[in-house]
Order: sequence, then structure tokens, then C-alpha cells
Amino acid sequence: MLYLTYRIVYRVSCIVYKRVFASLPHTAYKIHDSRYLSCSRGVTTLLVIGFMGVFMLILATITSYAFEQAKYGRALLGREQALHVAEAGLEYYRWFLAHNPGNLTNGTGLPGPYSYTVSDPEGGTMGTASLTVTGSTQCGALQYIDISSRGISSQNPGFPRTISARYMQHNVAEYAAITNTNVWYGAANTSVGPYFSNGGIRMDGTNNSTVTSALSSFSCDSSMGCSPTQTKNGVFGAGSGSALWKYPASSIDFSGMATNFGTLRTYAQTSGKYLQDATVSANHDSMGYHIILKSDGTYDVYKVTGTTWVYGYRANGDCASGGGWCSDYDIINAGGETYVGNYAISSTCGLIYVEGTLWLEGTLRGKLTIIAADPGSYAPDILLNGNISYAATDGTTGLTAVAEHSIRIPLIVPDTTNIRGIFVAQTGYYGRDYYLEGYTSGNDSYIVRSTLNTTGSIVSSQRPVTCWSSGGGTCDSGFNTRTNSYDRMLAFSPPPFTPIISTDYHYALWNEQ
Repeated sequence: MLYLTYRIVYRVSCIVYKRVFASLPHTAYKIHDSRYLSCSRGVTTLLVIGFMGVFMLILATITSYAFEQAKYGRALLGREQALHVAEAGLEYYRWFLAHNPGNLTNGTGLPGPYSYTVSDPEGGTMGTASLTVTGSTQCGALQYIDISSRGISSQNPGFPRTISARYMQHNVAEYAAITNTNVWYGAANTSVGPYFSNGGIRMDGTNNSTVTSALSSFSCDSSMGCSPTQTKNGVFGAGSGSALWKYPASSIDFSGMATNFGTLRTYAQTSGKYLQDATVSANHDSMGYHIILKSDGTYDVYKVTGTTWVYGYRANGDCASGGGWCSDYDIINAGGETYVGNYAISSTCGLIYVEGTLWLEGTLRGKLTIIAADPGSYAPDILLNGNISYAATDGTTGLTAVAEHSIRIPLIVPDTTNIRGIFVAQTGYYGRDYYLEGYTSGNDSYIVRSTLNTTGSIVSSQRPVTCWSSGGGTCDSGFNTRTNSYDRMLAFSPPPFTPIISTDYHYALWNEQ
């Protein structure tokens, strides 16, 4: 190749020089004839060297590019292998936890990280995963597990990749609402987040996420707006989001997700806050505790000793005396409460256990779970006594309120009521009683309220009701406009002991660092 290039350049140079010297006078040509040959040969040599240099430069560039491409390809392969190795490490520890629940030391009893070798199906080793396992505990009980897996390829160890995941059980915070019976969402209801019911659903409102029923069909009666009674699909109605309606689906076991009040009572007595008074427990609905949450991470506690009752009707007929009309001892009298103290929310055991009715309001900072239950036959309620807000909405703050019976919004609340939290009515219902003019102890102006905004999750064993209407779209009692939005931040990091809906563990979060 080089010789051919040399011969071509040589012949071209000779032709050029002959023509140049041929144009000179004959005498000059003769004079320079001897120089012509040597000069032409010298120039030819220079041209050949130049062409060879250019050729070598091009060849070196192509060769360098090829080597760089090969190096880049090996790097890509190493990165992909490292990612698969890291994922294999996560799956390994998921398998390990399924056989060794709560074991955070890979069975060694020693601190990590822990090494896991990933075999190549075609033989040899694909790489090694380095695992770091951290558990989140409250009151000494494990809540969820964070696992970090750093994968390194055996073929190209210079490109490690790290994946982090959160291992936890499915919980109620993943839903905007869960009910155990038939439910009717009116035209003024807006839902943001998944809805689920073990009964039938009439959806006349707006939904931007799934609305799911465990039933393929059900009997829609007058309480659901059907007269005469008709058989309807598991989800039906005039709502615009029918593309997201699903039925039937697997049911949610309400008895299985029931809170173990005895265990939480022990945790609160040992590490959290336990509020109990014999006089409160003996007087049931008319006495209890009033907790005001504060934005500095503390809360004030008052013992309620004097209340005024009003008549309230409950569709579920779950008054203590039976029947639909109840004597609601919801209004705290002036001077009807005694200050108990101010307490800080514990970062290691954010749990309050109240034996008796609980009035709750204020602004929360931190993660907190409040239980209202009684070890005897009495099942207390939680009353959302006003606005409940968060000092921060970045996932560091969250409230779970669990009532052994119902979670109710009493008569006297702001016209626009804003509530944040996960609210669980274990055996009763979430909602507001029907109030009738002339039976409110002079508070008729509070019967109809404008707006209820709930951000979080509503879990109601019985049918939830926040608007009572005889037709026409407006409420005769309750809130004319209702918006329910789930808090996606709490779905992955709920307050302690938030009820679960499945005993199966899964990766709730997955991200590459």
C-alpha cells in the first residue's frame, strides 16, 4: 500500500516537472537538465512523506475512535450489569425477610453492610451487591425497613450503581377513602386518589383516580337514591370518571386491619402518652379529653368535664341508646374543661392513647398517632373539633387518628373546615350527624356549612355521611361542597401504627442514588 502510494506520487511529480521545464528555452532546459532529475526525486520524496503522514494520522484517529467506542461499550455493559446486581441484592433481602421477619442483620447479628454474590447463569460471577439495612421503629416496634444495595460488576468494577427501596406492608394511607359498606358520593364531591368499598358505590361526583368496589352488582335502595330498589353495577352513577371505575375486585378485610388496642395501650403506657381518668370513662360521651395540636411539635391536653348536648340523627342507627336520634354531647361548655398540661411529641414513640371521647384540633408538627378506645364495653368517638393542619407538608408531618367507634365532625365547626390526617372509624362511621333546627341549643346557624376539605385518608366501617340532602343538590345539614384528597407523602411514610390492609410486604419506594 505504501509502495503503491509512493509510485503514484512519483509519476505525478515527474509529469509536472517535465511540463514546467519544457516551457523554458532550450538552452535553459539543457542547463537544468541534470538538476531536473535530482530535484524531481527530492520533491517526490517529500510528497510521499506528507501523504504517508496524513494517512497515518487518519489511521490513528480511526483506531483511537474504535478503541474509545469499545471502552464505552464495556462501560455501558458494566453499568447495566451493576444495576442488575443491585436489584438482585434487593430481591435477595426481600426473600430473606420473608423467611426471617424483622431480621436486619442478614442473620449475622453484626452491623452491615452485607455482601451478596450474584452468579452468572452462564457460569462464573456477574457481580457483588453490598447491602445496608435500616429499620424504622416506633415505641420499640418495627414500622418499615429501608434497604440500600450497591451493585458492582465483576467484568467492569469501575461503574457501581446503588438502589434504595422501602420494604413495608400496604396501609390505608394509600387510599383517599375505604368503606365497608355501600356509599354514595354526591355531585358536589370531588375525590383525588383511590376510593375503595366492600359494598356498592354510587359515584355522581368527580374522581381522578380509581373507584373500586368488591361487588359485581348490588341492590340500590332509597338510601342510595334508587326508588324502587334496583340492581346496579358495583360502581355506577352520573360521574364523569367512569373510565376509572373497577368492579369486582378483591375485598379488604376490615377485621384483619383492626387495630390491636391492647398492644398500643401498653406502648403508650411505656413510651408514649396515656390519658386515663376513671371519671371520664364512667361518664362516657359527656366527658373526655380535648387535645390542641401546636405547630412547635407539642400539644395541650384538657380534661373535659362539662358539655352541652344537641340532637343528632345517624343513618347507621349506632347511638348508644339505639335508634337513629342521638344525644350528642359535643359542645364543650365555657369553663367545662381543665388544663392538664403541655407535652412534646416523642420522636421515638409518637403515640397517644386516650380512654374516653376525644376532641381534636390544631396544627401538628411531626408524626403522631392518636387512639381513642376503652378496654371495657364502651367504644368512644373522636370529634374533629375544628381545623386540623400540618406545620409542614413534605412528609415529615402526619396524623393518624383511630377511634374504636366513630370519627365525627360536630355541629360547631368553621364554615370552611380543612382537615388533614388519616382517620379510621373502626366500628362506627366517619361523618357528621343530621341536625334539625330548634334542637341545637341555639346553634341553628351551624347546621349547614359551606365546604369540607379533607386531605389524607378516610376509613369508615359504616357508611360515611357528610351531607344530608332531600334532593336538589344542596345539603339540608352538613357541607355543601366536599373534597377528599389522599396524601401521597404519607402513603410511603405513614405515622406509626397506621392500620394495614395486607400482611404482604412490598417495595413501596424504589430509587437510584
